[in-house]
Amino acid sequence: MGLTGLEIFKQLPKTNCGECGVPTCLAFAMALASGKATLSQCPYVSDAAREALESATAPPMRLVKVGAGDNVLEIGDEQVIFRHDKTFFHPTGIFIELDDTLSADEIAAKVDEISGFVVERVGEQYVIDGVAVKNASGNADSFKKAVEAVADRTNKVLALLTEDPAAMEAAASAVADRKPLLYAATADNYEKMVEVAKKIGAPLAVRGNDLNSLAELVDKVVGLGYKELVLDSGERQTSKVLADLTQMRRLSIKKRFRTFGYPTIAFTTEEDAVGEALQAQVYVSKFASIVVMKNASEPALLTLLTWRRNIYTDPQKPIAVQPGVYAIGDVTPDSPVYITTNFSLTYYTVATEVEATRLPSYLIAFDTDGLSVMTAWAGGKFVGEEIGPWLKDSDINEKVSHKKLIIPGGVAAIKGKLEDLSGWEVIVGPREASGITSFAKLRLGA
Repeated sequence: MGLTGLEIFKQLPKTNCGECGVPTCLAFAMALASGKATLSQCPYVSDAAREALESATAPPMRLVKVGAGDNVLEIGDEQVIFRHDKTFFHPTGIFIELDDTLSADEIAAKVDEISGFVVERVGEQYVIDGVAVKNASGNADSFKKAVEAVADRTNKVLALLTEDPAAMEAAASAVADRKPLLYAATADNYEKMVEVAKKIGAPLAVRGNDLNSLAELVDKVVGLGYKELVLDSGERQTSKVLADLTQMRRLSIKKRFRTFGYPTIAFTTEEDAVGEALQAQVYVSKFASIVVMKNASEPALLTLLTWRRNIYTDPQKPIAVQPGVYAIGDVTPDSPVYITTNFSLTYYTVATEVEATRLPSYLIAFDTDGLSVMTAWAGGKFVGEEIGPWLKDSDINEKVSHKKLIIPGGVAAIKGKLEDLSGWEVIVGPREASGITSFAKLRLGA
């Protein structure tokens, strides 16, 4: 259970200096208790008080990093149960499992399938996050060879699945620089598994038989001085896994139960690719940090990854593309110039219609903080006073030999002011993106 604001206040210097960003130490203590501030914001807290408060004011869920270098999967560090309360920060990692009983050619083919899965949607790339190698053979040498083969063929994040400490140490040592997830420490092997995890500095998954046994085991592992943990209650039935994941999330966030304050892992059991993707969607929704699957079916994974993207989109922040000038086709100095906002859905809808005209064109994604055309216009972000000065100094002036700008028909009212402030001729285009093709044929000779 976390400390109350008054309990935290007793440990603070009570200078009311305001350097932490709030006017009084009491207000700062209340902010700490609610998770809206961090102890590092106070420059005058004593070492003794810092030591006493750090564990109590730490985030309810520990941030754990799997992988190394440019391929690091960050999991945990979530602060709410429902994303509308704030937001979710670290999307669930999706891993595909393969057995060490596969032949070298089969491993290569499976890894290539995993690495080759790349789908671009609304300007974002959907990929599989990692490969989980399972010691299905029960042989340490086979396991190590399979892990090395996978590591040599892909830079994806790795998870090593075995309960044999000797097999784990051999395989993990071979890829120690990749900082793989080690799965799993159990009641029978946790001491040796902790030794392996400490040796290579890799995160360790802890698996119980239920929540009670998991809590006992986590406390034992933490007692050995290791906290880079990922939790698995041990359940595999979908409804029970959902219940356990929800309970762990609630206890860590609401009750500040530190034993469950770590990211979690879940394994799918459905054999059918579509059924497996649906099962994984349940775990992505509530509240797995990593989901390990068996199938890499592109259609099924696309639905899963699209769902994950929706869940982990900040509801208070629109999805936006990078503002700027984009060339569509083999543009020339005579190419027409369109403008829209940098709201992703708007931009890609317009870009698709412009591309369909088969007339190479420039498309400006104007920075509206990710708002759509009409919303940005109503909010004063997509108006002549904003676009005009930007357009006058934009490098688009160096790309084209004309000064003609096509604006969305819905904001025709900005035409006069935009022309006055930019020096460009403004052409009012169609109200809807679907009208761009016919507009281009009639007005541009496409």
